[in-house]
Amino acid sequence: MPNTPHPSLSLSRRSFLKRSALTVGMAAAGSGLLAACGSDEPTGAEAEGGLKPFTFLSGIPLETLSMAIELYAVAGGFFAKHGLDVTLQPTKGTSQAMQTLLSGVAPVTRLGQMEVMSAITDSNQPLINIGTCFRTSAVRFVYSKERHPVEKPEDLVGQTMGVPSEGGNSDKVVSLVMAAGGLDPKQCKRQVVGLTPGTFSLVKQGRIVGYVTTVDVANILVGQDPDVGVFDPAKYAKADAQVYVTTKDALVKDAEDLRKFLAGVNDSLAALVADTNFDKAIPILREKYSFATLDDDKIARASLTMLRNGWMGGDMSGPLLTSDEEAWTAGYKELVDAGMVKAGGTPASWYDNSLLPKT
Repeated sequence: MPNTPHPSLSLSRRSFLKRSALTVGMAAAGSGLLAACGSDEPTGAEAEGGLKPFTFLSGIPLETLSMAIELYAVAGGFFAKHGLDVTLQPTKGTSQAMQTLLSGVAPVTRLGQMEVMSAITDSNQPLINIGTCFRTSAVRFVYSKERHPVEKPEDLVGQTMGVPSEGGNSDKVVSLVMAAGGLDPKQCKRQVVGLTPGTFSLVKQGRIVGYVTTVDVANILVGQDPDVGVFDPAKYAKADAQVYVTTKDALVKDAEDLRKFLAGVNDSLAALVADTNFDKAIPILREKYSFATLDDDKIARASLTMLRNGWMGGDMSGPLLTSDEEAWTAGYKELVDAGMVKAGGTPASWYDNSLLPKT
């Protein structure tokens, strides 16, 4: 997904601006600099603080509450508790995040189930799901109620949908929604756009029928304009989970660091799930980060509540991060039936829960 934030989502805290500028610059400069941040060589910070540098590749911008689990794990000290100094490294979309992961620059990223299964079945990429962080869709389609409502797959026929990255998860979820309605995904064109609130101007102008964005941006738009409609793709697309992904090599080579990373994520997620109104989480997040959807109390609470439902799949008593074989396999069948991945695969071998904290 694009890495340039809309002005309304830009960060204002100096510390985060400094770190974001550094990481974006590193991404633009290429994998050589990124390799340095993923190096096993100890740094001064590691020697002084006892924390090991660790890089998480983010396929979406950091200025969204869709990143709440990872942001809170940093701001709340959950990663540090397990001995890691984690850098959240933005990339230019989930496709680039996957390629960077495969290059060995960093050991983990977050991808959609569709992307992972497509990469494995289409080109035999050595990807492994090591934890499920969203059990239902983490995105929404926004559209104009007045110009062209999007309430079912048929409403996308002959239209152009905006997606943040070509071939990425947002693109694939549009295809899956179309296929679920018995339609050819090619009947809906795609145009790469930003996922920020400002992109809605393209919908108003009729240049696109709608676009795929995050839950919190959708909530901001609803609050700004009564013409905004929101479509939840989970109504049709069940195989839109999001998972933490590593490679087969890193699963062995970086097992201990990945175990610590997942422990920090687990602690962050547990704290967010238990924080009923997010009265504790929101102030802690604001101490380190500032962007539009976090800074607005109403939007932040509503978005985090919706996201929590997605993290847990509606079951607040369910296990954290554990990938369920039945759901994972059912998702693969859905993708096969939709013609989006090749048949004959063994999805049970594409995930590994062994690095998750024991409960």
